[in-house]
Amino acid sequence: MNTSPLLELQGITCRFPGGVVANQSVDLSVKSGQVYAILGENGAGKSTLMKVAFGMLQPTEGAVLWKGQTMSFRSSADAMKQGIGMVHQHFMLIPRFTVWENIVLGCEPHNMGSIDEETAREKVRNLSKTYGLKVDPDAVVEDLSVGEQQRVEILKALYRDIELLILDEPTAVLTPQETEELIGTLKQLVSNGLTILFISHKLREVRSLAHRVLVLRKGKYVADVSADEHSEEELAALMVGRPPSPVKLMAEEEDTSEVVLSLNNLQVQDNRGLAALSGVSLDVHRGEIVGIAGVEGNGQGELLEAITGLRKLQSGNIYLEGQAIEKLSVQERFPAGLAHIPQDRQLQGLVLDLPITENILLGRHQEEQFAEGGFWIDTSSLRAHTEQAIHDFGIEPDNPDLPVRSLSGGNQQKVVVARELMRPNAKAYIVAHPTRGVDIGAIEAIHAQLLQRREQGAAILLVSSELPELLALCDRIAVLYEGQIVAMRSPKSTNEAELGLLMTGGHSEEDSPSNQDVIH
Repeated sequence: MNTSPLLELQGITCRFPGGVVANQSVDLSVKSGQVYAILGENGAGKSTLMKVAFGMLQPTEGAVLWKGQTMSFRSSADAMKQGIGMVHQHFMLIPRFTVWENIVLGCEPHNMGSIDEETAREKVRNLSKTYGLKVDPDAVVEDLSVGEQQRVEILKALYRDIELLILDEPTAVLTPQETEELIGTLKQLVSNGLTILFISHKLREVRSLAHRVLVLRKGKYVADVSADEHSEEELAALMVGRPPSPVKLMAEEEDTSEVVLSLNNLQVQDNRGLAALSGVSLDVHRGEIVGIAGVEGNGQGELLEAITGLRKLQSGNIYLEGQAIEKLSVQERFPAGLAHIPQDRQLQGLVLDLPITENILLGRHQEEQFAEGGFWIDTSSLRAHTEQAIHDFGIEPDNPDLPVRSLSGGNQQKVVVARELMRPNAKAYIVAHPTRGVDIGAIEAIHAQLLQRREQGAAILLVSSELPELLALCDRIAVLYEGQIVAMRSPKSTNEAELGLLMTGGHSEEDSPSNQDVIH
């Protein structure tokens, strides 16, 4: 049996302008047929290291060895030719192409000199069925939900004849059931000889799937340990350099009699003109967090866009403290008291080439603290506010002038969360996946900030693919399935299994056949 490493990274150092050192003398050795997890806080250098392995980045120092041979990958295409594939945290898809076109791009089946479209579609259908990753081959990618696009990325990698698959937060947008199915699929692939490298902040996944765990902290090697010999708490302590703080998420119950945000019989279409929401009614009270649970693609995105003014209502009403806001523009809704953490930080939440300061300012130009004489931005106030955001939310590197593009995905998320949670006049927070792709310490901090807003009397509508997050934070959880609220649960009287059943169209005795009434 060949026990020599399939992939070796030797002394990898990556330096970037501005004095940022993402990796510093990192070693990694991966044997064929194993699963290797990369752990670390946001900004620890995990994605950078994987991009070096995939040929997307050239290290400042160090060497990449593939099957014992020193390689000089000039691009990811070179790495793919050798048998290395990668699923990125931020999607590498062409929005206007269909699913099948994205998956087969560069490896198209041909017939008589032309692309064999039907063969391509059939291959995608078979892949989708084989791996339990449901997608419509003819759907246009820009019309898909975040979760559906993630499935396309995974299928795109599996379509190619690879020996090593690199996954950067592959389950960040999947439900627990989808995650379980994916882990089962990956285990089967490994048993068939595939080698897997993956980044994840979900320690349960790491222990379930990985053989070995490499831990990075601030770009440096910390440990290389066996996954099954260390508890989740021990792995977390290696990541952050301290034991995880005890999590006390559920705040004391408060009087929630006053409705802050009210949705009344919302009818909304998706980008294809099909019904995305069919009669959704929901009230969120003062000092309350209401969660939305659902498999991606069941109307969550359209619901968020309708509330924030990004999508037109076919019918229905949206009230903020009794004021109808459905006819207000996006620019008018936020001064009226909305704040919004979008589901896709890069497409909807940030301007990547602008510095942290200007991203903190986005949509907030008219706030009194920043507006100088009504015409100019008070740059000193903005900088002080940004420095406070960096401190409070642990954004790294802590340089306000760095372009957001240079930050890790988790730190980009912190910028969005900080901007929205620091809006001074917000009454209702529309929050989508606030901890997607962030580390344990940041999750604790973001949760604490949300609970603080709750205790201050804000109404929070929280969409999350993390059922433990919903169960820990929310006062009530609404289940959205095929554009309708099919159940409402108290976290004290439900669990992940029941919510998962409801999310996939199952029913329990507690639910009545009708879901058309206003759910208070």
